[in-house]
Amino acid sequence: MKHTLSVLVEDEAGVLTRIAGLFARRGFNIESLAVGPAEQVGISRITMVVPGDDRAIEQVTKQLYKLINVIKVQDITEVPCVERELMLLKVNATSTNRSEIIELAQIFRARVVDVAEDSLTLEVVGDPGKMVAIVQVLNRFGLREVARTGKIALMRESGVNTEYLKSLEARV
Repeated sequence: MKHTLSVLVEDEAGVLTRIAGLFARRGFNIESLAVGPAEQVGISRITMVVPGDDRAIEQVTKQLYKLINVIKVQDITEVPCVERELMLLKVNATSTNRSEIIELAQIFRARVVDVAEDSLTLEVVGDPGKMVAIVQVLNRFGLREVARTGKIALMRESGVNTEYLKSLEARV
C-alpha cells in the first residue's frame, strides 16, 4: 500500500539528505517527494509517498523522529485531505489533431502553455488520479516529455472525506 507522509522539519541545510539517507539505508523507495516552506518561517513541509505496510511505515516514522531536525511526522493516508499535483505534458500535435487535443485538455481543465509547430505543452493541476487519467487519454497522440511535481497534501479541517462523497455519488 502507498502511504502519504507529511513531515515538518527545520529549514536547514542537509535535512533532506539525512531523510533520504534514512530511507536508502532501510531499503525504502520514495515514489513522490515535494518540499517547500510551511506556514511558519524556518519550517519546511516534506510530503512523500512511500510504499509499505502499516508496520513498516510505523518503523520509518519512529526513525524519522530520531533525526534532529524533524519536528512532526504524520501518516495522512487515511485522513481526509486535499491533494494536488502539477504536471507539464508535451504532446505531439499536428494541424489535424491539435483541436482534438485542446478539447481533451479542456475536459481536464488543463491549460495550453506552449504551442509549437508539432507539439503542445499542457499544464495540469489536480489530484494524482487526474494526472494518470489525462496521460492515458493523451498517450495515443504520443507523449514527448512529462514532468510532475509529486503530491502535496494538507489535512481537511472540515473533516469532509471526498473519497467517501465520491462513493456516495457512484451509488446514485
